[in-house]
Amino acid sequence: MKTIRRWTRVQSAVGAGIVVLAGLHAPGAAARDANEHEHDHDAVKHVLLISFDGLHEQDVARCISSNACPNIALLAKAGTTYTNAHTPGLSDSFPGLAALVTGGSPKTAGLFYDVSYDRTLYAPTDTHCTGKQGWNVVFDETAGIDGENGGALTHLDGGGAFNPQAIPNALINGVCTPVYPHNYVKTNTIFEVVKQNVKGARTAWADKHAWGYDWLNGPSGTGVDDLSRTEINSIDPATQSSYTDLYTHTEQFDELHVQSVINEIDGKDSTGKPGAGVPTVFGTNFQTLSVAQKALVTKGGGYLDASFTPGPAVTGAIAYIDNALGRIVSELKQRNLYSSTAIIVTAKHGQSPTDHSKLIKNGDTLTKLLEANNYLDPNGNFGQNNTTSSNLNDGTGLVNTGMVQTDDVGLIWLRDQTQLSAVVKTLKDNLSCNAPGICADGPQAYILYGPQIAARFGDPASGRTPDIIVQPNPGVIYTSSKSKDEEHGGNAPDDNHLGLVVYMPGAHHAGRTVDERVLTTQVAPTILRMLDLEPELLHSVAIEGTRTLPGFDSERDHF
Repeated sequence: MKTIRRWTRVQSAVGAGIVVLAGLHAPGAAARDANEHEHDHDAVKHVLLISFDGLHEQDVARCISSNACPNIALLAKAGTTYTNAHTPGLSDSFPGLAALVTGGSPKTAGLFYDVSYDRTLYAPTDTHCTGKQGWNVVFDETAGIDGENGGALTHLDGGGAFNPQAIPNALINGVCTPVYPHNYVKTNTIFEVVKQNVKGARTAWADKHAWGYDWLNGPSGTGVDDLSRTEINSIDPATQSSYTDLYTHTEQFDELHVQSVINEIDGKDSTGKPGAGVPTVFGTNFQTLSVAQKALVTKGGGYLDASFTPGPAVTGAIAYIDNALGRIVSELKQRNLYSSTAIIVTAKHGQSPTDHSKLIKNGDTLTKLLEANNYLDPNGNFGQNNTTSSNLNDGTGLVNTGMVQTDDVGLIWLRDQTQLSAVVKTLKDNLSCNAPGICADGPQAYILYGPQIAARFGDPASGRTPDIIVQPNPGVIYTSSKSKDEEHGGNAPDDNHLGLVVYMPGAHHAGRTVDERVLTTQVAPTILRMLDLEPELLHSVAIEGTRTLPGFDSERDHF
């Protein structure tokens, strides 16, 4: 197997990247003249990135071997399958997608979860930045104006604007400045790099939240020419429910994205308006599989055993996403674009646990333990719970409270960082699942803090990184929810081991399988290499030394 070398880092480039990450500013000008990147007729002119959220490597292997996903199988036969691909330490949708489009882990991208905390930010109402700092940043479905004052999510586009109550402020060069999602991400994206370095380039993306995913634009705020504004948690007028109640309903939402991509392949914008031109880099996210995996096993959701045998809902969901991929590839072929379009199929995250026998839902014992010991407000007045109206993200939240975010992981931002040692001791004294334990006593569980967390995720003293990360035993979900049996967000084996299939036209070794361990951060620099761009134009790639996927070197087609 040919191993890609780590690109030599230029010290000045790293320094420039750090300056960018420190200031919530737009990145600098492109490092290369766009005229250098005109493509000839047989080069890769377009890259299509597809995230089938929840897609495990085992799902890919099983469905190919059983002929349950013929279109994924055809792509794998024409491309390369990576059997040992993983998320970079956290697997929520924000860090999962950031890995794919920035080449960075949360350490440099600054995205830990769509609901997180930043000690440096001021409340949305503090427009002069004179009050306390420390804000619970919520860039989920309530980031659209429909969510203002706790309003119902009645519009598919989230209301057509940002919810002003969701936008905190930062003091930048002495000026109190709103922090939109594109200001919040700490590094640039492939969309910005391609627009700045490929003459006439166009970019497009479609995802599940209409306004929270504004961060895909990158610090410039303009990286994505066509960012489809679709909100999965909006109320479907036909059913008076959100699109996540049943996986078959989620298919209807994902169909909007299929049509967006087909429109773009046809040279239109995502809405079908003609004249836009085929994007250079474009893609979308699918939620159907994720919703099917989370559904209760007693109602046909999830998997039947530890071998990833899909239950009825997952079986149906895999059939749907495979059919969607087939229609997209068919459109590329019909438009004579298949021979000039690279296609990457992967996922932001997996789902845990697939083995239902490992499922433990004791409730949020982690938060309860912290509250009981007065490390967080004992009445729950912190984080997502700190609004005076009880409506999430309505702008009335308290400042400087710390918070905890839990799924199959626990992210803890202490209200008093001097209590770190005491908190860690309390956690270590209560590792078992017995009350008031946190179910983190197994060999695959751990508690990160201090120098270890700083090395992997950045220094908590800088304001963004959690003080403590608790990875419980695989199978543990910090919830008592009766509506889901799987979750993601952490670093359990089932939510970080993903499917990854890469097709590049004209590449050698079609049908190749690579078993070498790779991270999803390696997708972003690989996309740039496909387009003959230097991977280190991505600041996270330069700082973290992210390699391209195995098989790529300085010559684009050595694969």
